[in-house]
Amino acid sequence: MDIEILVKVTSRAWSLKVLALMHEGVPGRQAPLLAASGASRTTFVHSLCHLEDLCLLERNPGHGHPPRPEFRLTPAGQRLAPIAHQIETAVRDDTGAILLRKMWTVPLLAVANRPKVFSELKRELNPITDRALSKSLRELNNQNWIERSVNVELHPPRPYYQVVNEGAQISHAIGLPG
Repeated sequence: MDIEILVKVTSRAWSLKVLALMHEGVPGRQAPLLAASGASRTTFVHSLCHLEDLCLLERNPGHGHPPRPEFRLTPAGQRLAPIAHQIETAVRDDTGAILLRKMWTVPLLAVANRPKVFSELKRELNPITDRALSKSLRELNNQNWIERSVNVELHPPRPYYQVVNEGAQISHAIGLPG
């Protein structure tokens, strides 16, 4: 999977969840998807429209009603939905599910598949800001999805970040080359 697509998809909170639910066979109508996700209606609709704009979902012609359309996965969405499902099933608790909906969590886990310093992570996740990256790293470290280690043999000492535990499972599901 391309990191740019991953950043675009995760920029809306419920996009991965929608793809995962459709992969599981939840009907592509708003009511069943909304009920299965537990999202608020407004943010959920924004995620559906976002996925449609990214050409991962399309309106099913001849089905649904204009205010309540039925959606189906496009070929690109069909390739991404199993990955979204693997990401969603790797998370075991509510705190992790909330963290997974944040914009930079999944892309950061994808690129931290081997030890990297802050500047490497920032370069790979362009256009992330320093503040967003440091906040995301702190949250992922607190969740025990990223491990921070410091190489004290270098001068000055350099911290390295790498996925661990559930973070490693999510990173493996995405499958970006190291």
